[in-house]
Amino acid sequence: MSNPQQSSATPGGKSGLPWKPLLVKAGIAAAGAALCGAVLLGLALALAWPSLPDLHAMTDYRPRVPLRVYTADKVLIGEYGEEHRNVLRFDEIPPVMRQAVLAAEDDRFYSHGGVDWMGVARAVLTNIVKGSKSQGGSTITMQVARNFYLSSEKTYSRKFYELLLTFKIESELTKDQILELYMNQIYLGHRAYGFAAASRTYFGKPLSEVTPAEAAMLAGIPKAPSRFNPITNFPRAEIRQHYVLGRMKTLGYLTPEQTDEALKQRLTIRGTEGGSARGFAVHGDYPAELARQLMYGIFQEDTYSKGIDVYTTIDSKAQEAAYRAVRDGIIDYTRRAVYPGPEEQVDLPDGVEKDAQALDEILDGVQEKSPDSEDLLSAVVLAASPTEVTVARSGRDIITISDKKALAVVARALNPKASDSQRIRRGSVVYIHKNGDNWEIINMPALQAALVSMVPQDGAIRAMIGGFDFNRGHFNRVTQAWRQPGSNIKPFVYAAALERGLTPATQISDQPFMLTAEQTGSKAWQPKNDGNKYEPMLTLRQGLMRSKNMVSIRILQAISPQYAQDYLTRFGFDKSRWPAVLPLALGAGGATPLQVANGYSVFANGGYRVTPYLIDHVTDRSGNVLMQAQPVVAGDAQARAIDPRTAWVMDDILRDVTVNGTAARAHQVLKRNDIGGKTGTTNDAVDVWFSGFTPTLATTVWMGFDQPKSLGTNEFGSGLALSTWLDYMQPVLKGVPEAKPAPRPDGLLVDNGEYYFSEFPPGQAVASLDLSSGDALTDFLNNNRSTDGVDTSVKPLPPGGAAAPQDSPIQPPLMPIPVPRADNALAAPPAQAIPAGGGAPAQAIPAAGAPADPDGARASAVTSPGTVTARPL
Repeated sequence: MSNPQQSSATPGGKSGLPWKPLLVKAGIAAAGAALCGAVLLGLALALAWPSLPDLHAMTDYRPRVPLRVYTADKVLIGEYGEEHRNVLRFDEIPPVMRQAVLAAEDDRFYSHGGVDWMGVARAVLTNIVKGSKSQGGSTITMQVARNFYLSSEKTYSRKFYELLLTFKIESELTKDQILELYMNQIYLGHRAYGFAAASRTYFGKPLSEVTPAEAAMLAGIPKAPSRFNPITNFPRAEIRQHYVLGRMKTLGYLTPEQTDEALKQRLTIRGTEGGSARGFAVHGDYPAELARQLMYGIFQEDTYSKGIDVYTTIDSKAQEAAYRAVRDGIIDYTRRAVYPGPEEQVDLPDGVEKDAQALDEILDGVQEKSPDSEDLLSAVVLAASPTEVTVARSGRDIITISDKKALAVVARALNPKASDSQRIRRGSVVYIHKNGDNWEIINMPALQAALVSMVPQDGAIRAMIGGFDFNRGHFNRVTQAWRQPGSNIKPFVYAAALERGLTPATQISDQPFMLTAEQTGSKAWQPKNDGNKYEPMLTLRQGLMRSKNMVSIRILQAISPQYAQDYLTRFGFDKSRWPAVLPLALGAGGATPLQVANGYSVFANGGYRVTPYLIDHVTDRSGNVLMQAQPVVAGDAQARAIDPRTAWVMDDILRDVTVNGTAARAHQVLKRNDIGGKTGTTNDAVDVWFSGFTPTLATTVWMGFDQPKSLGTNEFGSGLALSTWLDYMQPVLKGVPEAKPAPRPDGLLVDNGEYYFSEFPPGQAVASLDLSSGDALTDFLNNNRSTDGVDTSVKPLPPGGAAAPQDSPIQPPLMPIPVPRADNALAAPPAQAIPAGGGAPAQAIPAAGAPADPDGARASAVTSPGTVTARPL
């Protein structure tokens, strides 16, 4: 009888399934492997976790923060350091920027724990399908870990540490803290670290003002900063921007309408036409650089990494008005001058304009040699005729210039018979400029200028422009250019005369004269009035109003050149640069525009000499004040420079100059009665000046060439310099109430409408100089009258025009650095022929000839004042 159990037995007499033992063994092996893996992972974690860096660098975030320079109203005008960075708190980062970053880099950031496993799987599948590594799985937290602590090497050990550090960051920091660190730390090209710095670098605006289109472009940069930034490669940056905008739309950050609007927005990138040249809203290069020099003198290399913030006295609106006034004045002069010819000539193959890429390669080389200067753009001529010029800015940016007035500026250069160096033709490199609605061709200006504006009450500098283009040379003509002031110096000579017994009513001869070489001790001298126009007698007031040279020289002779030389030091002028000779009356000496403006401040503030200063205070990155200005203030008895009556009377006379004198256009344009000022033009119009003031602002403008030469017979301080001054003052004074006249000081008498000091009343003050005897030379030599019985008649000067040395008041530093409990000052080092740091050539006062003022007269020198060179800071 058969056994039922045996019927189901396997061959060989063994029962059961054959694969069960295999499964058991496999399970045991897998469990063992898992256990070993877990043990190994545990050991790795046990060994690696303690070696992970402490997160102190994140929780106490202290990046290398550059030196920043601000205006008084907290507008950034300068940043210096290897890493440009502006650290923002999370709530200071606009939502649109945060959303753009999440859309571009990690849209599941707030839902994953540091590693987005879904994102990793998606990236792996995409890479397998495409057969290349087109996507990565790094989250924002992983990027933070990598940027703060790890290298970018692609090894398994580094990736392991990155994962561990990612989990540690997620365990100790909030999501908002992590995102804040990322947005402040990430590198975004062109030395910009963090999105706030990138916004300034690429768009010239604070991050708080970015639009969705701009935010999307910035958010697209981290993927490849060298390839996706808009300066280096705008087309690629734009493609990436469109991708980010699409992601923002998909994620609901932007509506379809907002997305369409962003896609249509035309972005203006820094360094391109219409873009900010250096990423700053205000052109404050010159004061920013001066502040940098001052800070480096104190902090040395720490200047560029410790997060020092410098708050200057500059007013952002005044500074921008000054920049525009100087630039417009120089361009206007350049437009009137003879066009010298193209910058250079390049070979343009026939038909190259049909190949945009080939043309761009040529234009890239042109840009390197002839870079743009703000709104002056370099271009290459494709075709030229007397009626039309076609130029290329790029392979896709072709401009046709056909406006008759614009072409008239370069008409000689468009004549086929023009010389090769002057003629504009195919391949010529030229500069173009948008003048209103039309383009024009204009050469890069050679004319330079300086404008400085300061508060008379305490010396705070409100605006400083040291030249046409800071990027073409850092030479600051406000503080470094020593030039002849011409008739800008006359008010100081007239002020000295008031304290020697002359009055505004003193009659003075305006007749010409000549001194022989024997009389001067040097060479013959025959000064002239402008146009050789002379009058018998003028009052002192009329002489200054009309800037008469004969009157000025006779005044100087009456008070003595030595007295005037000493008197100038009361206003801050350098005695060594003002020889005690008669041409001093016409400006034959050396002064910087800052010194001149400071001198006029004495008339504006009632007779006090204040010290110009640029830095109000300095703070560290935490806001602690490291330095604080302690300026000398008008009203301080120790700052008294001249008699208050002298200051009051000079202010009154200089107001007449702007109403009825050589600067009458000032009153015509501004229609204010609280303005005083004086024009100045040196011999052959080598230097032109205008210095003017209100009770709250003193401003000096100088214009000329770095290598002194004539600006032309039709250029005067009353024209070019005054126009620039007015272009600055109009916007600055807009809305500022007209100041009431200061009360008349005690000890000032009034008789017949004129003013007299009480110690020089009518009948005792000097009534006249040079009562005419019919012989001009005899009158000049013998008929001067002084108040103290001193013989002031003209005597031959020693050889070389040297004058006996006299004591002068000690001069305070030119621009002190306001450092508490320390005497730090900006003092000029010994003279050098070439300014430090390159820039423009040294400024020289011509040795042969004293200045003349067409606002007053032409003159030649009694003796050479010597060559005066620029002094670097």
